[in-house]
Amino acid sequence: MIAFNLLPWRDAQRREQKRLFHGLLVLSGLCGLMVVLVVSAVNAAQLSTQQNRNILLQSENRLLDNRLREIKGLRQDIDVLKARQHAVESLQSDRTRPVHLLDELATRVPPGVALKSLKQTDHLVLIGLAQSNARVSELLRHLSQSSPWLGKAELVEIKATSLGQGKEARKVYEFNVTIAASPGASQP
Repeated sequence: MIAFNLLPWRDAQRREQKRLFHGLLVLSGLCGLMVVLVVSAVNAAQLSTQQNRNILLQSENRLLDNRLREIKGLRQDIDVLKARQHAVESLQSDRTRPVHLLDELATRVPPGVALKSLKQTDHLVLIGLAQSNARVSELLRHLSQSSPWLGKAELVEIKATSLGQGKEARKVYEFNVTIAASPGASQP
């Protein structure tokens, strides 16, 4: 016997196509969701890696900043030590200056002149006695000769006084001479 399908076959085919379409739609939605999840996971991993790099760079920057502060402190220490070294060197070079000054004065003071006092500030001040004005002039000539330890000599004051009492009193000349500091005096 021949069987007739009384159901409309076109309706069944449409239902089958709709079911297939809905299945493909759900499958493509799932695939899209999977792609979005994979891309977001990759982005999250890259973001995490970049954040770790940023943290590493920040910590290295802090270390470099600390080292720079240490270097700056060391430079300040070096400057302080250089200043101390310069002070010690200047003291060392000026250490022999009084000896040289006294040696120069001993060789340049002529006979008939006696020094009473010697003061050293920024210049030398000599106070002494001489037998005559000519002896004071001779002292000034000798002091004005070229010397690395003595600068320009200038007579500040000269006055006649008497030395001793009674018959033993002698006429002498008391003088005051300043000697400028010589520029070569600070060198050894």
